Amino acid sequence: MAVRAVRGATQLEEDSREHMLERVAEMVLDVMAANELEVDDFISVIFTATSDLVSEFPAYAARRLGFGDVPLICARELEIAGSMPRVVRMMAHVETDLAKSEVTHVYLHGAANLRRDLTNARAVPDER
Repeated sequence: MAVRAVRGATQLEEDSREHMLERVAEMVLDVMAANELEVDDFISVIFTATSDLVSEFPAYAARRLGFGDVPLICARELEIAGSMPRVVRMMAHVETDLAKSEVTHVYLHGAANLRRDLTNARAVPDER
């Protein structure tokens, strides 16, 4: 068993509480499914959000999924000129038998454009 970091990101269409909870839950569940993880496999999760997202803590979506015993923290993403708006990112530290090269990072909706260089990324673009 090894400790691995797995990344995820999603873009919201608007800053509303329910939309935040929906998109973050989708991202967390997709990371879990893509890497065959259960809540007990998570050591900790760091969430970041761009400064235009203020309606809810992204970590609350994970709490609602049963992450009550997993240390979670939220932080602000750096404000870089021209960066993508309304993005929530996660970096989870997990225990897994997967090799680094087998870890699947998940980028959803508009955030699929952020890391096309990751060969194991499962990208889901917006339906627009």
